[in-house]
Amino acid sequence: QRVREARDRLTSTSGTRPAFDTELLRQYAQTRVSASFVVMLLVVATGVLFGLWKYAVPAAVWTVGMLCIHATIIRNCKRFLSEQPNLAATRKWQTRFVLLDLLYGLSWTAILLDPAGLDVVSNTMMMFLMLLVIAVSSMLAATLPIAAVAATAPVTAAIALNFVMGGTFDNYALALLAVAAESYFALLAHQLHSTTLETIEARAEKDALIGELEQAKAISDEARHRAESANVAKSRFLAQMSHELRTPLNAILGFSEVMKSEIFGAHAVPVYKEYSADIHNSGVHLLNLINEILDLSRIEAGRYELNEEAVSLVHVVADCHHLLKLR
Repeated sequence: QRVREARDRLTSTSGTRPAFDTELLRQYAQTRVSASFVVMLLVVATGVLFGLWKYAVPAAVWTVGMLCIHATIIRNCKRFLSEQPNLAATRKWQTRFVLLDLLYGLSWTAILLDPAGLDVVSNTMMMFLMLLVIAVSSMLAATLPIAAVAATAPVTAAIALNFVMGGTFDNYALALLAVAAESYFALLAHQLHSTTLETIEARAEKDALIGELEQAKAISDEARHRAESANVAKSRFLAQMSHELRTPLNAILGFSEVMKSEIFGAHAVPVYKEYSADIHNSGVHLLNLINEILDLSRIEAGRYELNEEAVSLVHVVADCHHLLKLR
């Protein structure tokens, strides 16, 4: 079943392979949860900075509202992680996360815009915070590029428009720089998304290969067990048949030996003696074959005992030459 699911995910041809959307979304939620403290620290630091620099009460209200939005995002991420993966529910969660990130980006826009203070310090502060916000948002939402765009595009568009309304060349340059930074981080988020998707695909392919290897190993083990069972059955059959054949063969060899030796008197027909010798020789040959079969059965069963004895190499070489000449 795991092999089949992995193959279905690998062979999907629709878009960015929706079968991987659930895992990508889970990574998005896990990243959001793990980086919640960093985002909360950024929000609080920004609120304190603006409260000390410009407006204390609006900055405090913004900080509280931003923390509530952040808590809502974290709570939804934890709820998604606690649920069972479901492709239909994943699409709903994607829409929900995109809307939450859009609200998150609009909230940052509210604190970063300062139409009354288009001086050098305000422009520098706005540009610095904008770059910091879109960098953090792009990294957190890299596995969900639409959410990354939803969180950063409102901030970039509002600040670029604010710079353009300044009417000076420096403000135009800053607006162009803001758009370029947004494009760069959007491209970076897309590259991170592609890398993560390729990693997931490689892991799924590895799981599929491991599953196929396990399946092949199971089939191989089953075939080996069957072959071993068949071999044991064959050995038992040969041993049983060999013993069954030796019982009547002993009678044939014994009586043929008696007839060949003419123990009870000469044959009335001399040729019967030759027939008896032929029967005895054939029986001896058959007995040797049966003994060899028994030896083969013992070897396969691992119960064959070897007897060491001296051999004349001269006779062995002579026998080999004799066999070669016969061939």
